[in-house]
Amino acid sequence: DPAVVSPQDPTLLIGSSLTATCTVSAGSRLRAQDLYWTLNGRRLPAASYAPLGATTLSVALARLNGSKQQSGDNLVCHSRDGGILAGSCLYVGLPPEKPVNISCWSRNMKDLTCTWAPGTEGETFLHTNYTLKYKLRWYGRDNTCQEYHTAGPYSCHIPKDLALFTPYEIWVEASNRLGVAVSDVVMLDILDVVTTDPPSDVHVSRVGDLEDQLSVRWSSPPALKDFLFQAKYQIQYRVEDSSEWKVGARGVPGPVPRRPRAARPAPQVVDDVGNQTSCRLAGLRPGTVYFVQVRCNPFGVYGSKRAGIWSDWSNPTAASTPRS
Repeated sequence: DPAVVSPQDPTLLIGSSLTATCTVSAGSRLRAQDLYWTLNGRRLPAASYAPLGATTLSVALARLNGSKQQSGDNLVCHSRDGGILAGSCLYVGLPPEKPVNISCWSRNMKDLTCTWAPGTEGETFLHTNYTLKYKLRWYGRDNTCQEYHTAGPYSCHIPKDLALFTPYEIWVEASNRLGVAVSDVVMLDILDVVTTDPPSDVHVSRVGDLEDQLSVRWSSPPALKDFLFQAKYQIQYRVEDSSEWKVGARGVPGPVPRRPRAARPAPQVVDDVGNQTSCRLAGLRPGTVYFVQVRCNPFGVYGSKRAGIWSDWSNPTAASTPRS
């Protein structure tokens, strides 16, 4: 090699100082005065150089900022004609912070997805690796989640082989070149964080000639129809020429039948859907197209005392009220 830069690929805290040297090989015709330095392609001022013997040139870097790229900043030694002789990567950043705000949900009790936040500051300027780990609370070994970035940059998906009726311990480990940080342990039972698919077969229709009302009916989420759970439903609707959704109905806990039943016009008021799979929207504008969506929150799955997590909204279903 025509030259050697030292140190090679150092890892430094933000605000640190560094003195690097470039030494040309013994058989080279180059001398210290024939060399110069660049950092990420920008020539460093000659005032920061110092010759250390006939074939070595040093450069002093003070109060280093965080690396411009996670692959490191390029410190390069050049010959007078611009040729590259040797280089080093500088990794300048911060150790990881303790991950926070771990939140998990299970879709239809078949999997588990968890998200977290990287800490109060977040940016470390270094590549930081996050590992989600979990284990059964009272026994069992540590397991490592394998499917990352499934629900955003700080997330992981556990697809199967989860135990019910037994709490899990879940935590996240963050590591980079400057250290390791471990989150607080979160304890949860899969049955307490269940979410479902959206309600299916949503239908919206007129209520006879009533110009201010629409009837909405739907089926309970198919994947949970054979499980023991209660449910509450929420409805939102908007007029065709508006992007603003209005919450139209909120259910209260109640047993859901094992199999979907035929929907009948809901006799109760809009704000009391209960365990029904139908309701009536009133106070609407005559001769207007409305889009309606329904979502479900499972409650009391297999006797759990906690409410579940709201499902996604169903696809919008449209209907129009009669003209006045």
